[in-house]
Amino acid sequence: MNDYPLLNAFLTMLYFFLWIMWFFLLFKIIADIFRDDSLSGWGKAGWTVFVCLLPFLGVFVYLLARGRGMGERDVKQVREQEQAFRAYVQQAAETTPSAAPTTGEELSKLAALRDHGDITPAEYEQAKTKVLASH
Repeated sequence: MNDYPLLNAFLTMLYFFLWIMWFFLLFKIIADIFRDDSLSGWGKAGWTVFVCLLPFLGVFVYLLARGRGMGERDVKQVREQEQAFRAYVQQAAETTPSAAPTTGEELSKLAALRDHGDITPAEYEQAKTKVLASH
């Protein structure tokens, strides 16, 4: 029962999560290589081959050489996505038909209020005049 002590289980989980983080970093760097518009095609090919053939050395050299630009490109992409989202929301809000009730709807609501006894006939006439004047 004690063939696998608790500390070994924790170490196994630590190694597993480090392995997952390593692949996350590797894929993030490869995505950054292809996202960078300042690199030529040969530059992208060279970095990709370097990172894939010598992954540990390639990733560390890439982070040292281009790590600052990597963060700046991330921030730029987030800003562009946020700006595109805001533009989409504004465009959608402009094209959405207004939810304002029509004159007929307002008059029918007033008539229902009058018929139900919630407003007096004089209040109904006053509100009806106001609705007709506003439309």
